[in-house]
Amino acid sequence: MSNHLVVTAMGSDRPGIVSKFARLASECDCDIVDSRMALFGNEFTLIMMLSGSWASITKMETQLPALSVELELMTVMKRTSKHTAQNYISRLQVIFTGQDQRGTMRKITQFLAERSLDLAAVRSHAEEDAQGNPSQHVFLTINVPEKVELDKLENSINELASEMSLDCTIERMQGITSS
Repeated sequence: MSNHLVVTAMGSDRPGIVSKFARLASECDCDIVDSRMALFGNEFTLIMMLSGSWASITKMETQLPALSVELELMTVMKRTSKHTAQNYISRLQVIFTGQDQRGTMRKITQFLAERSLDLAAVRSHAEEDAQGNPSQHVFLTINVPEKVELDKLENSINELASEMSLDCTIERMQGITSS
């Protein structure tokens, strides 16, 4: 039976960090099942899920702190289990764009939480447009459970975007097709 470990790391960016994490995982006989890396300002961030035998995961847990010190990274580890797929009728990709305004993410995530929707992925980005005006882009992947009517949900999302003066595009990624 395979064991799983989620590792998060953050620190100053410099070349070779990902390579050293990958080398340690390999040396500990762990597989990298999933990973994400991003830069925020000058800070490197990494999230990865590893799998391996109990002994391999334990070895990773004991050796990672030394690598973290060497690379001057803050790290957190947590054992977990393999993701259990839920029964969703569809997956939506939703993109909000428009003038940057404080509270956008709060309103969007509150809207989703009130409807008990599963947020599978979030990415947001703020920048200045060509005229120097602040703009924002929020990308969401939403897993839609069986009890939710897709057309009503899409209408509600578009209403939310309108209330916030944002443009919105919605794409059904799998499952039910538009009627």
